Amino acid sequence: MSASRDEGFEPATGDGPAAPDAAGVRAGEVRAALEGMLQIRRVTRPEHPDPESVPASWEVRRPLRAVALALEASGTAASAVGPSGERTATGYRVCEGAAPGSVRVEWAGPPGSGAAHGEEEALTGCATVLRRLGWTALLYRGPRRRRFLEVEGPPGMRS
Repeated sequence: MSASRDEGFEPATGDGPAAPDAAGVRAGEVRAALEGMLQIRRVTRPEHPDPESVPASWEVRRPLRAVALALEASGTAASAVGPSGERTATGYRVCEGAAPGSVRVEWAGPPGSGAAHGEEEALTGCATVLRRLGWTALLYRGPRRRRFLEVEGPPGMRS
Protein backbone atom coordinates (compact mmCIF):
# COMPACT_ATOMS: atom_id res chain seq x y z
CA MET A 1 0.00 0.00 0.00
CA SER A 2 1.36 3.41 -0.94
CA ALA A 3 1.56 6.23 1.58
CA SER A 4 -0.61 9.28 1.00
CA ARG A 5 0.92 12.68 0.27
CA ASP A 6 0.17 13.73 3.87
CA GLU A 7 1.99 10.74 5.37
CA GLY A 8 5.05 10.77 3.09
CA PHE A 9 7.36 7.88 2.37
CA GLU A 10 8.53 5.79 5.30
CA PRO A 11 11.20 3.14 4.76
CA ALA A 12 10.67 -0.33 6.22
CA THR A 13 12.27 -0.67 9.66
CA GLY A 14 11.28 -4.30 10.19
CA ASP A 15 8.78 -3.42 12.91
CA GLY A 16 5.74 -2.84 10.71
CA PRO A 17 3.51 -5.06 8.60
CA ALA A 18 4.85 -6.66 5.46
CA ALA A 19 4.00 -4.21 2.70
CA PRO A 20 2.62 -5.79 -0.46
CA ASP A 21 4.33 -4.42 -3.56
CA ALA A 22 1.38 -4.20 -5.91
CA ALA A 23 2.75 -3.79 -9.44
CA GLY A 24 6.12 -2.63 -8.13
CA VAL A 25 4.72 0.57 -6.58
CA ARG A 26 6.74 0.16 -3.37
CA ALA A 27 9.94 -0.57 -5.32
CA GLY A 28 9.42 2.64 -7.32
CA GLU A 29 8.87 4.66 -4.13
CA VAL A 30 12.06 3.20 -2.62
CA ARG A 31 14.10 4.00 -5.75
CA ALA A 32 12.75 7.57 -5.79
CA ALA A 33 13.52 8.06 -2.09
CA LEU A 34 17.06 6.72 -2.51
CA GLU A 35 17.69 8.92 -5.54
CA GLY A 36 16.42 11.91 -3.55
CA MET A 37 18.82 11.07 -0.73
CA LEU A 38 21.75 10.75 -3.13
CA GLN A 39 20.79 14.04 -4.83
CA ILE A 40 20.79 15.80 -1.45
CA ARG A 41 24.28 14.39 -0.86
CA ARG A 42 25.49 15.68 -4.26
CA VAL A 43 24.01 19.14 -3.71
CA THR A 44 25.21 19.57 -0.12
CA ARG A 45 28.75 18.26 -0.75
CA PRO A 46 29.71 19.47 -4.26
CA GLU A 47 33.37 19.84 -3.25
CA HIS A 48 33.67 16.20 -2.15
CA PRO A 49 35.26 13.86 -4.76
CA ASP A 50 32.48 11.28 -4.11
CA PRO A 51 29.58 13.09 -2.43
CA GLU A 52 27.32 10.03 -2.62
CA SER A 53 29.65 8.21 -0.21
CA VAL A 54 29.09 10.64 2.70
CA PRO A 55 25.80 10.93 4.61
CA ALA A 56 24.12 14.32 4.50
CA SER A 57 23.56 16.17 7.77
CA TRP A 58 19.84 15.32 7.81
CA GLU A 59 20.71 11.61 7.60
CA VAL A 60 23.00 11.83 10.62
CA ARG A 61 20.22 13.63 12.52
CA ARG A 62 17.68 10.94 11.50
CA PRO A 63 19.82 7.81 11.25
CA LEU A 64 17.00 5.32 11.78
CA ARG A 65 15.18 6.56 8.68
CA ALA A 66 18.36 6.87 6.57
CA VAL A 67 19.71 3.43 7.51
CA ALA A 68 16.33 1.76 6.92
CA LEU A 69 16.11 3.42 3.49
CA ALA A 70 19.63 2.28 2.57
CA LEU A 71 18.88 -1.31 3.53
CA GLU A 72 15.49 -1.42 1.83
CA ALA A 73 16.91 0.15 -1.34
CA SER A 74 19.67 -2.49 -1.41
CA GLY A 75 17.03 -5.19 -1.78
CA THR A 76 17.69 -6.62 1.68
CA ALA A 77 14.53 -8.12 3.15
CA ALA A 78 12.95 -6.34 6.10
CA SER A 79 11.45 -8.29 8.96
CA ALA A 80 7.77 -7.68 9.66
CA VAL A 81 5.25 -8.03 12.47
CA GLY A 82 1.63 -9.09 12.44
CA PRO A 83 -1.36 -7.36 14.04
CA SER A 84 -0.64 -8.91 17.45
CA GLY A 85 3.01 -7.91 17.39
CA GLU A 86 4.26 -11.37 16.44
CA ARG A 87 7.18 -11.48 14.03
CA THR A 88 5.97 -12.76 10.62
CA ALA A 89 8.99 -12.40 8.33
CA THR A 90 12.76 -12.78 8.58
CA GLY A 91 14.93 -9.79 7.72
CA TYR A 92 16.60 -6.69 9.07
CA ARG A 93 15.16 -4.73 11.98
CA VAL A 94 16.39 -1.16 12.56
CA CYS A 95 15.83 0.44 15.97
CA GLU A 96 17.40 3.10 18.17
CA GLY A 97 20.95 2.29 19.23
CA ALA A 98 22.57 2.44 22.65
CA ALA A 99 24.43 5.70 21.97
CA PRO A 100 22.69 8.95 20.99
CA GLY A 101 22.60 9.29 17.20
CA SER A 102 23.21 5.59 16.61
CA VAL A 103 20.95 2.82 15.38
CA ARG A 104 21.02 -0.91 15.93
CA VAL A 105 20.43 -3.35 13.08
CA GLU A 106 19.33 -6.85 14.03
CA TRP A 107 18.43 -9.89 11.95
CA ALA A 108 15.02 -10.96 13.22
CA GLY A 109 12.46 -13.58 12.31
CA PRO A 110 9.53 -15.57 13.63
CA PRO A 111 10.19 -18.24 16.26
CA GLY A 112 11.64 -21.33 14.58
CA SER A 113 12.63 -19.42 11.42
CA GLY A 114 16.35 -20.00 11.91
CA ALA A 115 17.06 -16.26 11.75
CA ALA A 116 19.81 -16.64 14.36
CA HIS A 117 21.67 -19.13 12.15
CA GLY A 118 21.87 -16.75 9.19
CA GLU A 119 22.36 -13.51 11.09
CA GLU A 120 26.16 -13.19 10.81
CA GLU A 121 26.14 -13.48 7.02
CA ALA A 122 23.05 -11.28 6.67
CA LEU A 123 24.39 -8.57 8.99
CA THR A 124 27.77 -8.63 7.24
CA GLY A 125 25.88 -7.91 4.01
CA CYS A 126 23.99 -5.07 5.72
CA ALA A 127 27.29 -3.63 6.99
CA THR A 128 28.73 -3.71 3.47
CA VAL A 129 25.74 -1.76 2.11
CA LEU A 130 25.93 0.82 4.90
CA ARG A 131 29.71 1.30 4.73
CA ARG A 132 29.48 1.89 0.98
CA LEU A 133 27.13 4.77 1.79
CA GLY A 134 29.51 6.25 4.39
CA TRP A 135 28.11 4.83 7.62
CA THR A 136 30.26 3.32 10.38
CA ALA A 137 28.81 -0.15 11.00
CA LEU A 138 30.33 -2.43 13.63
CA LEU A 139 29.26 -6.04 14.26
CA TYR A 140 28.78 -7.06 17.91
CA ARG A 141 27.58 -10.11 19.82
CA GLY A 142 24.98 -9.30 22.46
CA PRO A 143 22.82 -11.18 24.95
CA ARG A 144 22.09 -14.81 24.12
CA ARG A 145 25.04 -14.59 21.71
CA ARG A 146 22.89 -12.83 19.08
CA ARG A 147 24.76 -10.58 16.70
CA PHE A 148 23.79 -7.02 15.78
CA LEU A 149 25.23 -3.95 14.06
CA GLU A 150 25.76 -0.65 15.80
CA VAL A 151 25.59 2.04 13.09
CA GLU A 152 26.68 5.69 13.36
CA GLY A 153 27.47 8.55 11.05
CA PRO A 154 31.10 9.03 10.06
CA PRO A 155 33.52 10.48 12.65
CA GLY A 156 33.17 14.24 12.81
CA MET A 157 29.47 14.12 11.89
CA ARG A 158 28.11 12.28 14.93
CA SER A 159 25.73 14.07 17.25
